[in-house]
Amino acid sequence: MGPAAPGGFHFRDVTSQTGIDFVHTDGSSGRRYIVETVAAGLALFDYDGDGDDDIYFLNGAPLRGTSTETTPRNRLYRNDGHWRFTDVTESAGVGDTGYGLGVTAGDYDNDGDLDLYLNNFGPNVLYRNNGEGTFTDVTEEAGVANGDQVGAGTCFLDMDADGDLDLYVANYLVFSYDQHKTLTSNGVPLYANPRFYKPVSDTVFRNNGDGTFSNVSQSCGVGGHAGWGMGVVCADYDQDGDTDIFVANDVAENFLWQNDGTGRFMEVGLISGVAYDMHGDEQGSMGVDCADFNNDGRLDFFQTSYQDQLATLYQNMGGGTFQDVTMTTGAGRQTLAAVTWGTGLVDFDNDGDRDLFIAQGHLQDTIERYDDARTYHQKNHLMENTGTGSYVDVTESSGPGMQVRLTSRGVGFGDLDQDGDMDVVVLNPRQRPTLLRNDTANCGNWLRVGLRGIKTNRFGVGAQVRVIAGDLTMADEVHSGRGYQSHYGLKLHFGLGKRAKIDRIEVKWIGGRTDVYRNVDVNQELCLVEGGTGSI
Repeated sequence: MGPAAPGGFHFRDVTSQTGIDFVHTDGSSGRRYIVETVAAGLALFDYDGDGDDDIYFLNGAPLRGTSTETTPRNRLYRNDGHWRFTDVTESAGVGDTGYGLGVTAGDYDNDGDLDLYLNNFGPNVLYRNNGEGTFTDVTEEAGVANGDQVGAGTCFLDMDADGDLDLYVANYLVFSYDQHKTLTSNGVPLYANPRFYKPVSDTVFRNNGDGTFSNVSQSCGVGGHAGWGMGVVCADYDQDGDTDIFVANDVAENFLWQNDGTGRFMEVGLISGVAYDMHGDEQGSMGVDCADFNNDGRLDFFQTSYQDQLATLYQNMGGGTFQDVTMTTGAGRQTLAAVTWGTGLVDFDNDGDRDLFIAQGHLQDTIERYDDARTYHQKNHLMENTGTGSYVDVTESSGPGMQVRLTSRGVGFGDLDQDGDMDVVVLNPRQRPTLLRNDTANCGNWLRVGLRGIKTNRFGVGAQVRVIAGDLTMADEVHSGRGYQSHYGLKLHFGLGKRAKIDRIEVKWIGGRTDVYRNVDVNQELCLVEGGTGSI
């Protein structure tokens, strides 16, 4: 099947009909504390186990000098179907009033439901899902508050292949109110560069299997490396059967933590080719997603960045190395003038390859007063994968939903209306979120795969799945935490184009077991249980 003609996407902003009334606050009062610029992520996850994605929005909190009549809190919205959502924050017990920055979902206690971890400015929070629509704050007993840090991205992963989920927590920088820096440009106030603050090492918590975690940051190798951590994604990039970690570091080289299989890590960003861009420059790295953009069976990384830097596509060349192919593929086209944040490699038209969504918006709310070439509010960006190893910009032709101008941060992707194509949720600082319904016509066939581990972790985090349908072979992995300080995609979505039958599905679980399924029908969602094989 040849590449489709570009420009067939159509997205519509349906926020006003959803019942979602969340409005984000960054707690600002004009003092321009740096933590305001990096808020916040969101999570798409099925908290109640009814089969569809619910939405959890992180919120800020009043910073020093800010007063408010009502206390801001995070909000959880239950998906009731047909693009209607109900605020269940109070009944679920997840209305944290801390300063939310990053979030991930995973079943840390392997009881069959998804728990939530919040990476805050200030103490973090672990919410245990009770399995009947409510959560319990178990942070203290679990031992994962992580002190008084400035949070960023966070991920659950099974780093030591023992069947339960450990926790990687990125930390942004060292900040306190008495360290606050104020800057101006031509007399205009602006937020300080993160280099005015010391970098800090990230935190790794090992799951003890009894509801508690141990801080193993030093012994696992991560604690000796300081950085300005932002987005994180965990993936077995070298296909050796264990889970590695990519950390997008702001204003410095990225980290790539190579796992030795026992949960000890070596930092290999430089030798692998992902520490710097093609020019050898560090970037203001923001978010990162992971997928196989060219269907060669290897997982690639796409990373967003600051203005005057291209958002960067790192192609996995095999042998543990990557190449910056941003220019040759066109993946970073039109991102040079923008500040880019949340992102996803997602097949929006179900043609069998991964398109690119990039959230944009400046962090300097005064930018237009001192730079007439920049704007604070910007359109988000959509790049179509042509199927030939390149991308084309289709933002302008992709419907009214892509013409929304705000400043955006975290993004999540899921089939919110369960019609077989992927929709978009965007968190916009100081604004309402944006929910984009995918109304693309003539989408191809599709398959959605959820996993259930038996010996491995319950939702198959870290497992890799290959789908073979005729001439098309696709690979993906289950990630907990990704993009810009966000979480989405525990169920894997595969577009199939016109292919009407799936010949083979291979599931490679952490620990090495591979299950094979044959003769699978298209246009359905499967739950594949560890140890299963045969025809479906």
